[in-house]
Amino acid sequence: MTSPRRVALAVTTSGKPEDALVARAREAAREWNLPFIPRRKKEPIGPLLQSAADAFIVFEREGVSLWDKEGSFSFNPGMAHLRRLRILSGQQGGDDALVRVAELRAGDHFLDCTLGLGQDALVAALVVGPAGRVVGLEKSLALHAVVSEGLKAYDYGPDSCRVEAVRADSHTYLRSLPSGAFDVVFFDPMFEKPKKSQPAFEMLRRFAEHAPLTPETLEEARRVARRWVVVKGSKYSEDLKKLGLEAEPGSRYTSVVWGRVPAAPAR
Repeated sequence: MTSPRRVALAVTTSGKPEDALVARAREAAREWNLPFIPRRKKEPIGPLLQSAADAFIVFEREGVSLWDKEGSFSFNPGMAHLRRLRILSGQQGGDDALVRVAELRAGDHFLDCTLGLGQDALVAALVVGPAGRVVGLEKSLALHAVVSEGLKAYDYGPDSCRVEAVRADSHTYLRSLPSGAFDVVFFDPMFEKPKKSQPAFEMLRRFAEHAPLTPETLEEARRVARRWVVVKGSKYSEDLKKLGLEAEPGSRYTSVVWGRVPAAPAR
């Protein structure tokens, strides 16, 4: 008898799955066009990673996580929670670099072309408020699966809109939009030079889309934006300079720099 063919990514459950959780995981596997691999009660994930798949999207009672041989990652708002608390305390985002550079305000429509862990999108969702809109694009299926499920369960509160997570290539998605569809379009491409980071970001780096932001995609973003296209980069790379962007004034103690370009003139 031949063993099942090993796959790159599959869906399973925790080692103590309830029937409802198994049904939910199976439905998600069908939606994402991924194999579902049942997990026996109390069966560790390690042997499945050795024999069945390189990585697993794992449905658990507490949420959805991503596992590979190097470690695991589950959705966590992380620093976004603290940034949102500062805004809610009455600072109105004045000390938040994204809010300042993007000039975000209530009612804005914000397109995050590199959703990643969802942290910048969560901050934008609070600032634009219930009357605004935030859409986050993620090309990586593994990251989209974990982060989109986490965003569904997140407690946004009454002062925030929800983040709409969409699995899509940013350039293709931008081309499908009419001109001026969003007030601000945002990119946080993978840094050219990795920096030391928490484990969640190491997982992000392994699964994220590594293609650089191109001038062609930037121009599409300018067409779609009504005000600004904002790009986050690393102080220790040529990320912004390659796109013809100047870094905005900011703290000299941070390793992150921000660039922006105005929306393209209406044709």
